[in-house]
Amino acid sequence: MPAFLDLLAKTPDLLALGEPTHGESAFLQLRNDAFLSLAEHGYRSIAVESDRAAGLIADEFVQGGAEVSLERALSEGFSHEFGTIPANRDLLLRMREWNTGRPAAERLTFHGFDAPLELANVPSPRRHLTRVCDFLGLDRSAEIDALIGDEARWSDPAAIWEPGRSVGRSTDARDLRVLADDLRTELYLRAPWKSAGWPAAFVHATSAIAVLRYHAAAAAPLAQEERFVRLAAVRDALMAENLLAIRSAEAHRGPTLVFGHNTHLQRHPSTMTLAGTEVSWAGAGAIVASLLGDRYAVIVGSLGASPALGIGAPAASTYEGRLQQETDLPRYVLASDIGPAERRTHDYRYFPLDRATIEHADAVLHVPTGVDAAVLADRIVALPGVEQVVASAENGSPEAAWGDRFFFVGPDRRQPFATIVEHDVPGFDEAAQLDRPGVFRLNLDLGRDEFERLFGFPPKAFEDHRDEFDFARLDTLTPHPGYALHGFASIVLPGPHLLPEIDRLLAVAHARAVDRAARRAARQQQ
Repeated sequence: MPAFLDLLAKTPDLLALGEPTHGESAFLQLRNDAFLSLAEHGYRSIAVESDRAAGLIADEFVQGGAEVSLERALSEGFSHEFGTIPANRDLLLRMREWNTGRPAAERLTFHGFDAPLELANVPSPRRHLTRVCDFLGLDRSAEIDALIGDEARWSDPAAIWEPGRSVGRSTDARDLRVLADDLRTELYLRAPWKSAGWPAAFVHATSAIAVLRYHAAAAAPLAQEERFVRLAAVRDALMAENLLAIRSAEAHRGPTLVFGHNTHLQRHPSTMTLAGTEVSWAGAGAIVASLLGDRYAVIVGSLGASPALGIGAPAASTYEGRLQQETDLPRYVLASDIGPAERRTHDYRYFPLDRATIEHADAVLHVPTGVDAAVLADRIVALPGVEQVVASAENGSPEAAWGDRFFFVGPDRRQPFATIVEHDVPGFDEAAQLDRPGVFRLNLDLGRDEFERLFGFPPKAFEDHRDEFDFARLDTLTPHPGYALHGFASIVLPGPHLLPEIDRLLAVAHARAVDRAARRAARQQQ
């Protein structure tokens, strides 16, 4: 059983795992491992902070449908550009692999729980209303087009902050809300004869109503600070509605893991300082917790440092500083075991822990540091006798390799025992998709014996097994797609939870390099 479940008083129906910031991949990589581990113990669904209607497309891929490619699932199945995040690619692939050959009751389902909008970027409900009409076989396109009119008047960002420019309380918007509500009623009326595809159509009907509710809130004649709070509260209310609907749909199959920002998932009200005034509102977690009680549990995320976000190590006196004094690895901590400390400065890249967040959580997931190329390089250079060479124009390296790192023992520079590369080599090494933002790969010379121990076949047999590996997957040790025949293995964007295994593999590669250097020196002395 996953260790963090032991920290909970009981198994919840809805387990929330929060991240304190968007942009630190470590939390999503840990989320993936947590969810697949939970799947072994009866969890059958995950809900992420992304558009619920878009999530229907991602779930088609997860269910194994041939109609939706991975590329489409990522480009259309996520909102907020979350489909570009490598860990979300891995999540969909791992869920699809789990589902292969399993009965419906054991299959994993992907959900988004956000509304189809950004805080200041809200479309019209056209596409959602059209999808519902298509499902019902109704032609209401002329009526919908007439009421929506110019799409720009809906998507205008200024309309969110200037009530007079908002279309949200116009006669057209009110008529559209009636139309959307009538269509949702029609879905119920026809459910006995149109059950196939009904849940997806209902999601689109709900999304249309959600968009219209948000536009109505944007049209309210409120002062700027009040407007922000009202819009944030409405969005969280829409998230809560989606979470409860998802939970209702999944109740007969097993518990659900929900993943999103701490501020959306925490039990207590969300707060923010605007124009020197602290404002607060009930987030989705606060709403859901009030309705589900102990059937809702929260593990909030905590972060030490993030090279990717430019966040340095915390002061030792802060909550984060104290949490990483015992280990440099991610860990789950019972919230009640965390004593008083100082609150870290809030700079809007990271929402730090405070006493209220801890007191209203069941546990905390603390990540001491994200891992980037420099973090790994520091660990490698710390090994005895290691020198690092960074490819650049000055040392004559080809431009395509600039920034890649090569690690050697001894004066001979012919064979590195480890490399960290951040670029594909067109026509030779593209399988890892290293040109994705923030992605790099650690390569290690493990030799024939360790290679065969890890993969079950010797390096010379690699080509017979090439198709067994996804070389672009994160956190996964694979043969090197180009140099496996020479005993090299690779890990793409390893998360901090893999650092002990990386240290072990580095020791193997380093020992081989030391032995080569010693033998070379002995030959030169003969």
